[in-house]
Amino acid sequence: MISSPVEQALRRDVAFWAKRGGLLFKQARHAASLNQKALASVSGTSRTTLSAYEHGRKSPTLETAGRILDAAGFRLVLEAKVEFAARVTGDGRTFHVPSRLTRLPVAAALGVVRLREGVYDLADRDSRRAAYTVLLCEGGAQELLDHVDGVLLVELWDELVLPQDIRAEWWPLVEEARHEAGVMN
Repeated sequence: MISSPVEQALRRDVAFWAKRGGLLFKQARHAASLNQKALASVSGTSRTTLSAYEHGRKSPTLETAGRILDAAGFRLVLEAKVEFAARVTGDGRTFHVPSRLTRLPVAAALGVVRLREGVYDLADRDSRRAAYTVLLCEGGAQELLDHVDGVLLVELWDELVLPQDIRAEWWPLVEEARHEAGVMN
């Protein structure tokens, strides 16, 4: 049976997400220090079915996925996708701006980061200010996702020394976050 390119692409997408979901189950199981038999038992499925999920041979319903993750001590959560737009400054340098600000886990938001020629302790306000200046001016999409916490950025915003064109592109995100939090200028 010959399938259309659309059907082939759909099958590839399904296989990709089945494998990715399987990795989530495996990570959750390992983090909970459970073997397949134990997790299957507490989540109301069989060990062979859980194995098939973990190896991407089978895809669970959302209800089943939620039940398995819950049994391992995790939740199935909907998280907003962040996209980036590349912008160019007046002097020709490229910088990136996200579609929304995100929150980081505490360890990432207040960790130590190596950027360009410097090492920054994000738990230290002055060091975080310097790191955020570098990140907003020169950071790639992944660096911004990994190191810029939306709440900490908003809190530091008025102290950041940024080129006007970069500040203008980031300003609507900061304003939106302030508005959502009920913080007025």
